[in-house]
Amino acid sequence: MTYKRSAGLLLFRRTGAGSRPVPGNGAGGDAGADAGVGVGVEVLLGHMGGPLWSGRISGDWAIPKGEYGPEETPRDAARREFTEEIGLPPPEGEYLPLGEVRLSSGKLVTIWAVEADLDPALMVPGTFTLEWPPHSGNVQEFPELDRVAWCTPEMAQDMLIPSQLPFLERLLVLLKA
Repeated sequence: MTYKRSAGLLLFRRTGAGSRPVPGNGAGGDAGADAGVGVGVEVLLGHMGGPLWSGRISGDWAIPKGEYGPEETPRDAARREFTEEIGLPPPEGEYLPLGEVRLSSGKLVTIWAVEADLDPALMVPGTFTLEWPPHSGNVQEFPELDRVAWCTPEMAQDMLIPSQLPFLERLLVLLKA
């Protein structure tokens, strides 16, 4: 059986301090800063766009990624998908492999971490079309990601879709080494 494949980039930056609030989720600054895990590091996550994710905060943020076919390498796909979802060129720098995770659907997801800084206000998201409401015949366009934000690893643990948590954990292990 042939399974779909996705690849993406998890951006991280060193802050040298605790955390900052994520826009739109009501989290305060320094959330979890005393835990010691990932203090001084933030990761860039995207909030999934479209009506199914509207208004949700917990478990609906994701690492920017997307599907690719056999004609493309996973790393090239990760870079392309970053541009498609964020609307900015992928960062240059060392790409740290975070490995693969097979989802319950069978899809294989491959992620790299890259140390970079990015201003979330510069994001110009790609879009997709969806019949909404269902069975209405009304096709609408929605952003792939409706916003991106920097957050601490502690915040990301609550925000990320559960299937992507292993990538965050692997990044933190790499950064501690």
